[in-house]
Amino acid sequence: MSHRFTSTIPRGANPRPLPLALAISCLAATGGSLAAADTVLEQVTVTATREAARLVETPAAVGTVREEAIAADRPAHPAQVMSQIPGAAVTVTNGEGHTTAIRQPFTTSPVYLFLEDGIPTRSTGFFNHNGLYEINIPQSGGIEVNRGPSSALYGSDAIGGVVNVLTRTPPMEAELGGSLEVGGHGWRRGLVSGGNGYGNGGWRADLNLTRTDGWRDDTAYDRHGGTFRWDHYVGDDTSLKTVLGFSEIDQETGANSPLVREDYEHDPTRNYLPIAFREVSALRLSTAYERDTGDSLLSVTPYVRDNRMDLLASFALRFDPTLSKTQNRSYGLMTKWRRDFAPMRARLIAGVDLDVSPGGRKENRIDPVTRGSGATQEFVDYTVGPRIFDYDVEFRGISPYVHGEISPTDRLRVTAGLRYDDMRYRFDNDIAASVVQVGSNFYGQAADTTVRFSRATPKLGATYALSGNAHLFASYNQGFRAPSESQLFRASRAGNAADARALAQSALSLKAIKAEQYELGVRGVAGPVSYDLVAYHLTKRDDIVSQRDPATDDRITRNAGETRHRGVEIGLGVPLARNLRLDAALSYALHEYVEWVTDQGDLSGNEQPSAPRFIGNTRLTWTPSDGLRAQLEWVRLGAYWLDDANTAKYGGHSVFNLRGNYALTPRVSLFGSVNNLTDRRYADSAQLSRGAAMYSPGLPRTVMAGVEAKW
Repeated sequence: MSHRFTSTIPRGANPRPLPLALAISCLAATGGSLAAADTVLEQVTVTATREAARLVETPAAVGTVREEAIAADRPAHPAQVMSQIPGAAVTVTNGEGHTTAIRQPFTTSPVYLFLEDGIPTRSTGFFNHNGLYEINIPQSGGIEVNRGPSSALYGSDAIGGVVNVLTRTPPMEAELGGSLEVGGHGWRRGLVSGGNGYGNGGWRADLNLTRTDGWRDDTAYDRHGGTFRWDHYVGDDTSLKTVLGFSEIDQETGANSPLVREDYEHDPTRNYLPIAFREVSALRLSTAYERDTGDSLLSVTPYVRDNRMDLLASFALRFDPTLSKTQNRSYGLMTKWRRDFAPMRARLIAGVDLDVSPGGRKENRIDPVTRGSGATQEFVDYTVGPRIFDYDVEFRGISPYVHGEISPTDRLRVTAGLRYDDMRYRFDNDIAASVVQVGSNFYGQAADTTVRFSRATPKLGATYALSGNAHLFASYNQGFRAPSESQLFRASRAGNAADARALAQSALSLKAIKAEQYELGVRGVAGPVSYDLVAYHLTKRDDIVSQRDPATDDRITRNAGETRHRGVEIGLGVPLARNLRLDAALSYALHEYVEWVTDQGDLSGNEQPSAPRFIGNTRLTWTPSDGLRAQLEWVRLGAYWLDDANTAKYGGHSVFNLRGNYALTPRVSLFGSVNNLTDRRYADSAQLSRGAAMYSPGLPRTVMAGVEAKW
């Protein structure tokens, strides 16, 4: 059976089929993670299979934030919309920087894959945990999150989940709009959008200009970003979709500058790490060619990416202060062929992904100027010292995959897939010496080499219609993550030359992280109530961690043992009255060490740090008329351990936010929000550092307001 859709862009007076690439934005935007009951059963997803498919026939936990919700909420940070998806949470580091928790503890580790219209925003070898700030989320066409491993379709990185940010569909006729907003702590943002349609397509351009002084000392943030999309038809069955996205980011960052408890409670604007900064440049350009004849589809998408970052890393200032410049440029090709067959609604999808990403790193040791000592030591200035790393590295990947679906009965649909990834790093070191010494610090240098990883990852799933309003699904998925360039070729600092050489050599022997997940879920409607319930069991082996060697006090990057992640995720939507609605995204999970031996001893059986058991987002929305909306949001984060040994805990927090929108005229509207309505002191993150509990304070009560106009 062929699935066909109608375009929103007219050609003359006749509607025409909409090829898959053009369907991505509008299809995903038609549903929400908690859409109205009459649309839940027809919700469409594109992330879980790389094909537009009904969610009820997709054996995966997929959550969506609709385009309309993003436009109404106007998020200043990805955390303000991501938590609307059950089992997904994001916390603030600085500016739009973030850590993510999707079936994993809050982490900066490379266990997530960030996409824009299905294309990875970065190459495997050059992961950035702040990947969402490189995408123009406030002007996006929706967000889909596929929770759990997805390597059978997307390859390396897709362990905790896949986050796919969708671009907006071009308008049918001339359109121009913009908004201006201001808020506390020097917040200013301007969003401009325009576009037009024509007989054979349309285009849209979005521009995002953001500036904030930061509510803490030396945490200013500037962003210039935008998106351009052009859709064009060639004949009745062929389309071209071109997307250009860019971001220029300049931020003073202390990675949320953790504070001792006294300062956290009484002087939260203080920043111990004011010299830290990030300067980021990201560019993505792709053109998707698709020929859709109904029963078959051919898709060819070449793309190019350019990513650059200057970084004075706050997290390393106390043990290995450096100034680094990293860059990589990617040239890729994603090809796909799909064929539908009439018997048993069979569908076959096959494709291959190609990626060539040359890049490099230049890094200098710095000599910081400090004030004070201990946990409250401040880093106020620095001088640049000798070069400690200078190399070029090229990542190459070729990844064929196949995905099949079949319906043995009207109620049952079975899917299976397999992907094979062959990945290679070619490393050229511009430093000839085997060890670079800077004072009492030694940095091992790897010789020119090639490192290869290969992995076959399967998946298997099924959906079953219990009734017209309830659908059950089950799945088995594997995932993996190859080490990044910094893990392989940027060895940790050592205290002597012999240890430095050993660290450099051992890093080249790192293995890929492997994951395995079983999942069971049910979704549907019961009267006016929509629901989505998922239980999962995820095991991760050979995790890559940085640990302290008790004999030398050096940090060693190595593969560790085994962790287990089990949980339940619940999404609910309940209309309480004609104009009043309650939505909830809840999860309860245990993240444990199964086999974990470190310098602290045998930690097997302990819970992982930064891993709250409970994460919740509840929203009460009142819409008394088409032009008026008010929403009260309750965000709850449960308690979590601060260290691997489980000796100290952060007690968790609850934060309330208020949002509103009011249409003065059909073309002019007002909007506003109050974040942290009760002015609660809470921590965006907390940890133990040298035995002391450290807290990174979250945003105090902050008011934002603005005006939007459309023509």
